[in-house]
Amino acid sequence: MPKALNALVVAIAATASLAAPAAAQQAQCDRSDLQQVVDKYIAAQTNGEPLRIPFGDFTQYTEQGELGSMSLGILSTPVKIDFHRSLLDLATCTTFTEVVVADPAHPYVVAAKLQYAGKFSPIAAERVNDIEFVVTDKDDRQFDAARTLQHARAEKWDAIPAADRADRPALIAVANAYLDAIGGTGGAIPWAANCARLDGGVHTVAAAGGAGCGTGLPTGVKTADRRFVVDEAIGAVAVLMQVGEEKVPGAQLFRIEKGQIRYVHAMTVCRQGKCGFPG
Repeated sequence: MPKALNALVVAIAATASLAAPAAAQQAQCDRSDLQQVVDKYIAAQTNGEPLRIPFGDFTQYTEQGELGSMSLGILSTPVKIDFHRSLLDLATCTTFTEVVVADPAHPYVVAAKLQYAGKFSPIAAERVNDIEFVVTDKDDRQFDAARTLQHARAEKWDAIPAADRADRPALIAVANAYLDAIGGTGGAIPWAANCARLDGGVHTVAAAGGAGCGTGLPTGVKTADRRFVVDEAIGAVAVLMQVGEEKVPGAQLFRIEKGQIRYVHAMTVCRQGKCGFPG
C-alpha cells in the first residue's frame, strides 16, 4: 500500500475510534495469541507501518495521555529497535512492551500497551482494539537510552517456576506498595536484597554496605489513574499512570520475586520542564 494511502486509512481509523469504544465483550486469549500481537507491533514499529497490526473496527489510539492519530504518532515513525521486553496478561488479553531505541539521531524509550480483542469464535479474526503509548526522549526525566539499553539488556526476567509464582492480586499489591511509598502514603518498600532500580537512565543497585535501591528515591510523587498489565509467568507488573500535579504520563515496570522487587524501571514524560516530581 502506498505510504500516503496508508496514512490516510490509519487516520480515518483513528478518527472513527473517537466515536465508539472498544467492544466490551469478554475476550479469550493464550500466550501464543498475545505473543503474535507483540510480534506484529514490533514489525509495525520497526517499519513505521501501523497497518501491520490487525486493528478492530474502532481502535482507540492514545499517546502521551491524549487521543490521537496513528499516522502522526510514534507508531508511524520507523526506528531501529535495540531491545524490547514484553509482558503478556492473560486475564485482560493485554500486552505491554518496553522498547529501547539507542539511535543517536533520535533515541527513545517507549512503553507500549496493546489490548487484544481475543477470539469470540473459532473463525473470528484477530484484532487489536486499543493502543496506548508513553514515549520518552531527550527532554524527559533523566532520559538516557544508551544507559537504559545497557542495564535493561543485562537483567534476567526468566520464567518463574510455577510453584513460586505469585498471583495477580499479590503482584499488583507490591507495585502499589512502591507507588504509594513514593507518594508519601505507604510504608516500607519490599526490596529484594539484590534489587536494581532504573529511573530513566539513572541506575541504582543494592550495595554491599547496606544501602539499598531506595537510595535517592524521590518522594512526594503522587500517581493517579493506574492501569496494570500483569504477567504472572515472569513475575512482572507494568503500570501506566498520571504522575504529579501536572498529571504527566508515566510508566513503571516491576520484576517481583518472592514478594520482593528485584527490578523496577521508570519512565516519565516532561511537559514544559514539569515532570511530576517535586522540585
